[in-house]
Amino acid sequence: MPFTTIPLMPSKTEFQETIAYRLTHILRRFNEGEKLKPSLLAEEYGVDLRTIQRDLTERFAFLGLEKSNGYYCVNTLRLGVLSMKEVARFAELAGLQDLHPALSSELMKDLLDTSVQSAIQIRGHNYEDLRGKEHLFSQLSQAIRQYRAVSFRYAKPEGEKLVTSVQPYKLVNQDGIWYLAATDAGKIKAYTFTKISHFLLQPELFTPDLAVMAVLESEDSIWLNRSKTEVVLKVAPFAAGFFKRRKMIGTQKIVKELENGGLIVSGLIAHNDQVLPIVRQWLPHIHIISPEGLQAELESQLKAYLGKA
Repeated sequence: MPFTTIPLMPSKTEFQETIAYRLTHILRRFNEGEKLKPSLLAEEYGVDLRTIQRDLTERFAFLGLEKSNGYYCVNTLRLGVLSMKEVARFAELAGLQDLHPALSSELMKDLLDTSVQSAIQIRGHNYEDLRGKEHLFSQLSQAIRQYRAVSFRYAKPEGEKLVTSVQPYKLVNQDGIWYLAATDAGKIKAYTFTKISHFLLQPELFTPDLAVMAVLESEDSIWLNRSKTEVVLKVAPFAAGFFKRRKMIGTQKIVKELENGGLIVSGLIAHNDQVLPIVRQWLPHIHIISPEGLQAELESQLKAYLGKA
């Protein structure tokens, strides 16, 4: 899901004031792909070598740091993949923004400060196991940065498909699953990362389409169709609190708060499967007002399912 850029302090002295500032700055540097040497870090931050070694081996243990020739770095699967804005969006979608008024350096300091860690517990999605796919992940990341076309085989239910000369734009983590967002003949598509094999980096370069980049920047789901349909839901009081605390559907907005405590909410979807699972999850506390016919489609699906039970 790279981190939002954490603002640099104007002087080294300010970094030395607290452990939190030092850790936040080092984390940002790791995220940007730097390889850091303990002795140089100790000199830069004005602390002894033992303190830096404790930072790297204890406080940053969760990063899975790799050591080579005396330098430490972070595996690309752990950090450096997302932008800070994407992390903020992911946190918003996951409901993590409620832990703090804003996903800011203050929250980062709290999460990194060992004196605070015992008071904070975050539970989220289970992330897929990408072991054995690290090299492919690195290759795709490189192709994105270099604006190089790629080809690969893609596993589908009906069998493998050869995908040729697509233009890769971004690696996206949605609900714990990694996807490649790319354009194929001008159409934006999302490919499940673990279904990609026989990867080839093509020699041709491409010029990024600003319109495509704008779509990916604003999108908060993996359904990347440019054509969106507005969906409007009536939410009963029982479920209203959950919809107030976090976005349950894409670009969710609270249109109206009802006198009985319920809500009218709206959002934009590219496919019915973006909203139907949410409605099924909250039955009977949600009713689809529009698009017309979608509520009837849902009820028909439920009747068919119950008829088979």
